[in-house]
Amino acid sequence: MLLLLVTFTPIVAAILIMIGFPARLTALAASLLTLLISAIIVLRFNALSGFQFVVIFPISSEMLLNFALGVDGLSLLMILLGAIVLVAAVWFTGEIEHHENAFYACLLFIGGGAIGAFASLNLFFFYAFHELALIPTFLLIGIWGTGNRRAAAWKVTIYLALGSIILLVGLIMLYHAVPASARSLDLRILQAGQIPSSLQSSIYLVLLIGFGILISLVPFHTWAPEAYASAPAPAAMLHAGVLKKFGLYGLLRLALPLLPDGAREWSGMLLVLLLGNIIYIGLVTIAQRRLDWMLGYSSVMHMGYIFLGIASANILGTTGAAILMFAHGLSIALLFGLTGEIRKRVPSLDLDAMGGLAKAMPLAAFAFGLGIFSAIGLPGFANFAAEIMIVFGAFRNGFDYQHFHIFQWATLLALWGVVISAVYMLRAYRRTFFGSSAESDLVKSDIPSGFRVPIALLVVVSLLLGFFPQIAVNRLMPTFRNYFSATE
Repeated sequence: MLLLLVTFTPIVAAILIMIGFPARLTALAASLLTLLISAIIVLRFNALSGFQFVVIFPISSEMLLNFALGVDGLSLLMILLGAIVLVAAVWFTGEIEHHENAFYACLLFIGGGAIGAFASLNLFFFYAFHELALIPTFLLIGIWGTGNRRAAAWKVTIYLALGSIILLVGLIMLYHAVPASARSLDLRILQAGQIPSSLQSSIYLVLLIGFGILISLVPFHTWAPEAYASAPAPAAMLHAGVLKKFGLYGLLRLALPLLPDGAREWSGMLLVLLLGNIIYIGLVTIAQRRLDWMLGYSSVMHMGYIFLGIASANILGTTGAAILMFAHGLSIALLFGLTGEIRKRVPSLDLDAMGGLAKAMPLAAFAFGLGIFSAIGLPGFANFAAEIMIVFGAFRNGFDYQHFHIFQWATLLALWGVVISAVYMLRAYRRTFFGSSAESDLVKSDIPSGFRVPIALLVVVSLLLGFFPQIAVNRLMPTFRNYFSATE
């Protein structure tokens, strides 16, 4: 029952808003209730008991189609992330000039769709919930976005639709490759099936391309920076912070455990591509001259580290990848939310035109600094703990190569990304909030004091996992231990 509530509370609230209920009040109440239920699930969760809070409604026995929800350590972390960022996104929204009800309904559909995808135990609904969350993303960018919003909306629509189609083909291939005795749409049964090694390579490649487009893996990344720069801040918070993690979650949930031989065969190619995310996109991010574009590219860049953890194919690396998914969602949501507030107060987000905003916006400057420190992996934040696990996990990858091998070279190269991210993040922070600018004198107000609540929520959770990463590790380890024969 708890999983039904956490999944459908945002969706039902979105429907109520569309038929006339007060938009902001209903959305805020629904998001807070979703967070409360998520917290209850976390507190009641037993890490050693596999999938829990399972709810099943039979639909068609002939088609093996059941509506099934359940959580293990991995989905638990992602559901909690969705609930936290949904509260922050709704809180940061404020008043909308036109079609306010539709705006808030779209936010709730994204949150509910993402949570539903993470909670789904059925392959069909795993895919369907994600598609439910994608549609309002296009609307938010195209209707309420800024800049060249229509072009950005069309671009993100084409890219993500293509990624979804390729993903659907991969899921169908996966389903048919499972032996008939174990064939099912239930993820728990699928994980028990053995797919022949001869079929794993092609299926893994199709899934990697499909999920990779949704995640913005190089070279399928160009939609993301423009979409986030054009999107309203709450939409960017939800998509970059939560919905983009669907592809990473899919790789961890499906591709890696079901297709280990395919993952090994394509590991070299994946290492090259993820280094493109870290090094190439990192250098491109340094060259950005607008705050919103810089954050958009930085989000793409940090996906490379999560891919590195997934590619490591061991418990330590994949656990770090899952925690970084959570930590990155918190930090990028905070930065996009604050950037949206800055956009309301300055004529341009051009880094060369801004400066000195800390005088008029001390709360925003302080909160943005915390977001920057989290994003670059400062010790004490969850990002740091996650990146340490990824680096050591990738260095000791699970494919048993001999001598100094490609994973260790890739890990050493990836470490330069830490320096690159510190350069572009700290430079943007200095140019935005310090120094002097004529435009900063036009800013007369800080962000509302009520925004301390979502800021504190995002920062405190990141600090909590930064100082006590074992809270997440203890819940994730049993899940990933089932994926690998050796324990770390």
